[in-house]
Amino acid sequence: MEGTVLRSINNIYSVRSADGKVYNCRIKGKQLAQAKGEYNPIVVGDIVDFTESGTCEGLVTYRHDRKSEFARWNDKRSLNQSICANMDLVVCVCSVESPPFRPRFVDRVIACCKSVPVMIVLNKCDIMLTKEELDRYKLYKKLGYDTVSVSAETGENVSKLVKLLKGKTAAFVGQSGVGKSSLVNRILGTDQRVGELNAKYNRGNHTTNHALMLDGPGFTLIDTPGFREISVPHDDPHLVAASFPEFVQASEKCEYDGCLHMNEPGCEVIRLVEAGKINSDRYESYLRMLDTMEDRLPVWGRKCSKGQQKI
Repeated sequence: MEGTVLRSINNIYSVRSADGKVYNCRIKGKQLAQAKGEYNPIVVGDIVDFTESGTCEGLVTYRHDRKSEFARWNDKRSLNQSICANMDLVVCVCSVESPPFRPRFVDRVIACCKSVPVMIVLNKCDIMLTKEELDRYKLYKKLGYDTVSVSAETGENVSKLVKLLKGKTAAFVGQSGVGKSSLVNRILGTDQRVGELNAKYNRGNHTTNHALMLDGPGFTLIDTPGFREISVPHDDPHLVAASFPEFVQASEKCEYDGCLHMNEPGCEVIRLVEAGKINSDRYESYLRMLDTMEDRLPVWGRKCSKGQQKI
């Protein structure tokens, strides 16, 4: 039988078959052939084949190819870790304060997405951003990303967001404490657990500890655990560069093919940053992602990227 993974906890997967029946499944054998070298062999949203092994129980035998994916780098295991798959949209939820708006976190979320568009939702919109933060938020719209300002507490603009979700499977991701679960509750009328803010560090505590697929009226949501930090999963730095649309267009004029826009001569991206035509903080965000990837390599395998002058 074929089914969709709704939840994954401790290597037990809730799988819904085509007739709507939900089975508690485990992987047959030690490992799926399609998932060698992965931290999470099966995630919420995966389409799998399974066989019944008991009443409402089954064994997963095969994972179908993923059309899209949201993943991060897992420092503890030194492996890429998939969070969810096969969604039509990733909704990056951020907040104005408590925790504060962090554009570089948003940049990393975008870079962690594979073959899926990103929408940026600013929660707690009843609180004002600073002019610098507002300019940075508006920049995402200029770069082609859908942006929506909402309030999970008052319901402001939530109906607008719901219209944009119609007909889609959307994964909600974000920092701990931004009000992601509160927003899901407001949209679906559910009662997901909501956490308190860690006052000492002005950041959220984890409340959603596993991804969960939830059905809505005409759309599907995947609520994911909140992240305090997130690292890009890629092994190829060119994939990070490709997640910056302003770099992609400019790179056509770079002197060298495959330019990474770090310290290469004739780099059009660097020229535009120096001219103020590409946001310097976005460029710094990009360089920091590459530095993070570089730190994963053994010393002998690193390029001389650090110590360069950054703008």
